[in-house]
Amino acid sequence: MAKVNCWEWKKCGRQLGGTKVAQLGTCPAATERRIHGANTGVNGGRACWLVAGTLCGETVQGTFAAKLSNCMNCDFYNVVVKEEGVNLARGADVLKRLE
Repeated sequence: MAKVNCWEWKKCGRQLGGTKVAQLGTCPAATERRIHGANTGVNGGRACWLVAGTLCGETVQGTFAAKLSNCMNCDFYNVVVKEEGVNLARGADVLKRLE
């Protein structure tokens, strides 16, 4: 199976041109170019837990620190961790790119 981005996995419709952009807005992970390529994702699509303002259960999440515990229980987060293994982008390194 090919590696997918969060919006493909979650089918949230918030990616650029997505079906729910008018209703919910474009997801910050889909447009966050500073971390493009992290965990082989498009923009922030495979490091969404590090991007403020993403959705979890239709609720906007805050900063990385505020949402990490929710994200660690996310099915997509756990898939990325498993797929990337030792090559998983270190959170601190990705966060530096977001400064």
